[in-house]
Amino acid sequence: MKAWQHFKTITHHKRLVMEGCFRVGLYWQGLTHDLSKYSPTEFWVGAKYYQGDRSPNSAERNDKGYSTAWMHHKGRNKHHYEYWTDLNVQTGQYESVPMPRKYLVEMVMDRRAACMTYQGKNYTDASPWEYFDRSRERNLMHPELEKQLAFLLEMLRDQGEQVTFRYIKDSVLPGKPFPWEKA
Repeated sequence: MKAWQHFKTITHHKRLVMEGCFRVGLYWQGLTHDLSKYSPTEFWVGAKYYQGDRSPNSAERNDKGYSTAWMHHKGRNKHHYEYWTDLNVQTGQYESVPMPRKYLVEMVMDRRAACMTYQGKNYTDASPWEYFDRSRERNLMHPELEKQLAFLLEMLRDQGEQVTFRYIKDSVLPGKPFPWEKA
């Protein structure tokens, strides 16, 4: 039963991301988003730790101290900032690197869909921003990505989907500068 519930949850999430990506013109990413969640490595762990109101990766992490499903997932899905780290040859340290805009946009759609999936009727356009604001992840992201993501999530919170999606389609994806980048 948990496997079926998990399948329905990840499929619902994937459908929401796909709809968001389609609305801004990211058709391939909408179709291929999170396909690794259906792989045995991620799916069976997700089914085992399924609760329905939060990511099974968190439950696996609480149980084991780490999440094998998450480590598999973040290394295969470019819309996660963790994917965009590499060894800096000058410093000898792993560091975040800039994320291409199409993956930034997919990340926005992913966060929106995750909040919609887990919060259900309690979701608002502020939910993705609130989750981001509570997390410590912004310290791990490339500074440019953190600023771009915060800007888009704040826009979603303050101006709603229609304005935000139009801005993404007309400005972000074509590579126009963000407001702070203008000369």
